Amino acid sequence: MTRLTTNEPVWDLRFDEKGRLTAPAEAAFLDQVIAEGVEDLFMFSHGWGTSENMAGELYDDMFPRIREAATGLTGIGNLGFVGVYWPSLWFPPTPATPPSAAGAPQSGSRAVVDLDAGTTALTGREIADSLMPGFADPAQQKTVREIGRLIDEGEEAVGSLTSDAQKEERLRQIHQRLKSLVPPAPQGEFEDSGETALLLTTDPKRGYQAAAEAFGSAPPGSATQGIGDWFNRAVNGAKDAMRVLSYTIMKARAGDIGRGGLGPLLETLHGRSPSVRVHLMGHSFGARLVSFALSGISAREKSPVASLLLLQGAFSHWSFAHAQDNPFGSAGALNAFVNRVHGPLVATFSVHDWAVGVWYPRASFLAGQDSQAQAAGRWGGMGFDGYQAVKPLEDRLMPADGHTDYGFVPGTFYRVNAARVINDVEGQPFAGAHSDIRKGPVAALAAEAAAAHA
Repeated sequence: MTRLTTNEPVWDLRFDEKGRLTAPAEAAFLDQVIAEGVEDLFMFSHGWGTSENMAGELYDDMFPRIREAATGLTGIGNLGFVGVYWPSLWFPPTPATPPSAAGAPQSGSRAVVDLDAGTTALTGREIADSLMPGFADPAQQKTVREIGRLIDEGEEAVGSLTSDAQKEERLRQIHQRLKSLVPPAPQGEFEDSGETALLLTTDPKRGYQAAAEAFGSAPPGSATQGIGDWFNRAVNGAKDAMRVLSYTIMKARAGDIGRGGLGPLLETLHGRSPSVRVHLMGHSFGARLVSFALSGISAREKSPVASLLLLQGAFSHWSFAHAQDNPFGSAGALNAFVNRVHGPLVATFSVHDWAVGVWYPRASFLAGQDSQAQAAGRWGGMGFDGYQAVKPLEDRLMPADGHTDYGFVPGTFYRVNAARVINDVEGQPFAGAHSDIRKGPVAALAAEAAAAHA
């Protein structure tokens, strides 16, 4: 345990990829929370591709801001803070083509055309080197290295006299290894599994070329077979498939850690000290982690969760949905666990978040014959437009000056348009403003959501 300069306690909770708490010991953590007399405990989970140092910097920045915003608010007692650390493997930075203002996600069905994720600039080895630290299993690390090697060897074969049969065999070898890394899909999470259509395809020759087109690694509008060097497109598409694999593993891992690790820990905390109110916050895939923690709490009366804040969530905007108006025809995976939250359920979105608004849906384009507009709706992320098909639902606008009069009430979903605040895209051609959350108005939002508990 450490402390803010203002003396509030701060704990770092570290989970492994299976959702096991590795530090501190659970009993020691619970004892300390009780001994410190914490009444309102803010628990924050970082998002994708975040090293331990980067996560620490995020928490060091945001916890004092939240403390300042929460001071003096009615309904807020003695504060404590928790930073959640988890292995969130990601993909190396790429020289993506940023969308123009006219191509912003909310501007229409052609919002994401003629863009390039920049994947072709990477070698297979660079991709493998970036992903390997996210795997603890040496056998899986070896598989990632092999995929990188096969991709690089494939690029060397482009334009050669290698037969089509040999090229297709190379793609088969890449795909066989990639499929072995795909995590099993949890039951009932239809809305968050579209990308498996690419990862589990039986036709990698066609699927990888389609992936290259979806991510801009092939000329827009080109046919996926029969024109030019199909193998060049397919090898580039294999790199894009590795990006999609990273999405998929992170989503599954975040859900596993939330459901199997954080959720049961919260229930135990409530059993030990029912007076502690927990305020869950998550960014990007960390938003999925804290959301799925709700499903790891066995009943409403065993939950300490007093508010939920999802900052540019990188998971399906249908996850909390009821079956009505849901394109999947079933309730979202988290619909049955909404009552674990005793206060408001808040989600930010921003048109400047290109990671979720532009690229995230493209990972699922191969799940069907969706047009780009349909894919953005069917496979869109929380940070694109917030909760969908939930009740009661209200919309709010985050003011740039940090004014905090949202009027939150318990048991209500809130979509907060944060485009006036989460808007810095400088130097982030792929993600845009996805991680532009270290700001006073964001901390003020967290504090006001916490103060609105039942």
